[in-house]
Amino acid sequence: MNAALIIDAAYFAAAFLFIYGLKRMSSPVTARSGIVVAGWGMVVAVVASFLYTLDVNAAARPHLTTNVILAAIALAVGLGWAWWSGKKVAMTAMPQMVALYNGMGGGAAGTIAAIELLGHKTHGSVGLTLAVLGGLIGSVSLAGSLIAWAKLDGRINKTLRLTGLQAINGTILFVTAALGAYMVYRHGAVSMPVIALFFALALVYGVMMTMPIGGADMPVVISLYNAFTGLAVGFEGYVLNNPALMIAGMVVGSAGTLLTLLMAKAMNRSVKNVLFSNFGAAGDEGAGEIQGTMKPIDAGDAGINMRYASKVIIAPGYGLAVAQAQHKLYEFVKLIQEAGVEVKFAIHPVAGRMPGHMNVLLAEAGVPYDIIYDMEDINAEFKEADVAIVIGANDTVNPAARTNKASPIYGMPILNVDQAKQVYVVKRGQGKGYSGVENELFFRDNCNMVYGDAQKVMIAMIQAVKSLEGGGH
Repeated sequence: MNAALIIDAAYFAAAFLFIYGLKRMSSPVTARSGIVVAGWGMVVAVVASFLYTLDVNAAARPHLTTNVILAAIALAVGLGWAWWSGKKVAMTAMPQMVALYNGMGGGAAGTIAAIELLGHKTHGSVGLTLAVLGGLIGSVSLAGSLIAWAKLDGRINKTLRLTGLQAINGTILFVTAALGAYMVYRHGAVSMPVIALFFALALVYGVMMTMPIGGADMPVVISLYNAFTGLAVGFEGYVLNNPALMIAGMVVGSAGTLLTLLMAKAMNRSVKNVLFSNFGAAGDEGAGEIQGTMKPIDAGDAGINMRYASKVIIAPGYGLAVAQAQHKLYEFVKLIQEAGVEVKFAIHPVAGRMPGHMNVLLAEAGVPYDIIYDMEDINAEFKEADVAIVIGANDTVNPAARTNKASPIYGMPILNVDQAKQVYVVKRGQGKGYSGVENELFFRDNCNMVYGDAQKVMIAMIQAVKSLEGGGH
């Protein structure tokens, strides 16, 4: 069997593993194994790339051997860093890591495009066009993802607000696209400064496009850059005539695009609105003064009330992740379940800082999948709940989205926690959500605030319930 046939078979196997792995990721029950399967697909694809050394003539072999050594060193460094960071990263920092990895994929695609353009290796208008597009999209994804990472990690705490910002960004994009078109027109025969300017402007555009976007929209932004990275990788796969890259890029690009559209729909906004509306810039301006007061309650009293409820629905948010309280939360859930209380979890599509963040968090604590419900499947049940408890969520439970047309979040679907007979909100302080909008729920007559770190609150609730039985649990 010759090397070319082995390489083709390896690429076919890698493509199958990518697609099968993605299919298994569609269910929480099989998602973990799906990630492992897709990971093995990447291993096969990497091995296939190294097999090219068996399929070159003797004259080219010395130069290629040097490249293989450099590639092996880079692979070892990347594997070591990824293994160390993956083991070290906390669940709260998972969105940052996803944003960073998105950027690395886009950067890799941009680097391939740069090498092809600098070496004048791409022939034909189609290949050259895709190389330029891949370079543009990959560079935007790299810069934008790094900004998203910095915002999520608290390294950048401000959004960019400039008069005429959209016109500035539009000009940058137009000039970048014009340079790309010029490179295609010249069949790649352009000087290094032109290529360098093209990539520099693409990176600047990625920064300028992301800086104005607020934290409330970061889940959608992460998903969008994931789609960008996949698209760029698919284009560069065509340029390199690499089937594995093409298929992986198409799968990631299409999945990321669908997820982005679903996320935007969950917020009742278009992707264009997310990127260009300066969401949250107005804050509470024009929203009107909220009537009522916030009414605090002791954590133990809230826990005892839930112990005697018939039905409790839990709405988790990013505050649960920050406090790493998911294990104590599930301990409390099991405690009241033993007392005959029906407990369900309600997950908003944009809860947390990335898609699926809350599902992963609860799965880590061992919460059964059959008591975790998506928003559309459980929203009608809040009217039947004796208690709804909100842990670290804000904008996703704000009734202003339904009732206040002056609110910036008006029209966004929310969890109907306000319709429960009693609502408890676990919150560290009286701060606002990512959108900068005051939450009307906190002032409702049927709502009480339980102030404190979520983990400490859950410990207090557990102790209070156990004390009813004299510690018998």
